Amino acid sequence: MTVTEQARDASTAVRAPRGRRLRSLGGWGVVVALVLVGVFVAFQVAARAPGSRGALDPEGAGDSGAMALAEILRDQGVDVAVLRSRDQARAAIDEDTTLVMAHPYTLTDEGLEDLIEPAERVVFLSTGTHLLNVLEIGGNAAGSSAPVSADCSLPEFAEVGTIRPDRLFAPAPGVEGCFGSDDAAAVLVDEDDGVRRTVVEGDRLFSNAYLAENGNAALGLALLGQTGKVVWYVPSYGDSDIEGEMPDTLGSLTPGWVTPAILLLMLAGVTAAFWRGRRFGPLVAETLPVTVRASETMHGRARLTAKAADAGHAAVALRDGSRRRLARRLGLAITAGVDEVADAASDRLRIPRGSLQSLLGGPTPRDDAGLVELARRLGELETAVDDSTRAMRRPE
Repeated sequence: MTVTEQARDASTAVRAPRGRRLRSLGGWGVVVALVLVGVFVAFQVAARAPGSRGALDPEGAGDSGAMALAEILRDQGVDVAVLRSRDQARAAIDEDTTLVMAHPYTLTDEGLEDLIEPAERVVFLSTGTHLLNVLEIGGNAAGSSAPVSADCSLPEFAEVGTIRPDRLFAPAPGVEGCFGSDDAAAVLVDEDDGVRRTVVEGDRLFSNAYLAENGNAALGLALLGQTGKVVWYVPSYGDSDIEGEMPDTLGSLTPGWVTPAILLLMLAGVTAAFWRGRRFGPLVAETLPVTVRASETMHGRARLTAKAADAGHAAVALRDGSRRRLARRLGLAITAGVDEVADAASDRLRIPRGSLQSLLGGPTPRDDAGLVELARRLGELETAVDDSTRAMRRPE
């Protein structure tokens, strides 16, 4: 071997491990990239998760929030104070103030009465059946969401136009019903001794997504813009006066290790998919360490069949072998069926075709004696075909 060949072989020996190291580093690089992508997606999901602002929240910028209505009031010169403490909200109420809130589901009846007691104007932008009963202002009523106009004597609603109410109420005696009929109205106004309490279902009227439709914005101004100051109280469980534990949520019931475990399982799944799904190289033909003769395979299968006492399968194997050999000797295709072989052998040997069909494809024997008899008859048939072939080739 020349010096050049030795140097080439040495360089090849050096390059091979380096190539394997590069491929290994490339695989780990892919895994690290997948981990970084998973972390990025997790941070994006966390960053885009819904905030703590609920429906009709004056600081909520989502579709269900009411920031647009609050900004319209400020543009009209109304001072809007957003408070999340009932004590602060009660202290902020004065003579020229409208107290606004959604359904105060976090307050007891006594807490609600204490909150609204100093206010001369109270507007509930959403309500429940219990709140209707506490206020004694009316009840639920059936109706459609067809456009309706004010149709009442209150002057602030004269220029509102039409709205599509999402819920209708049946006014109690002495309560004014607007935007509907005497039996079913969208707005209930109860005025007694200079104190006005108004109820409306405003989830689909005053939210950011629907405020621009029909006369929704005008209705909001008519309800909340009659005083120079609006105290907008936002109920929350943190400001609740209900004794006892707050209801469990999915987040509070979930152990802290669940999220890391889910991320770890996702990473393990991606890694396993990459590991098991990598493309293999081309198939390589390898020499078997032992050469097994066909006769040994045949004898082995025969011993297994004999040990299992399976005469039926043995008979099928015998007939299949005879059919193939007879087809080759009779000049037929090796895939020729029983009928073709029986026809050719019948013409060659001048014997009935039916007996050959029964021999080559008839009922299988049930015991060893029947199997031996079948093998003997098949052997005689093959011998007869061989003799007839040699007789045809012998010169006269």
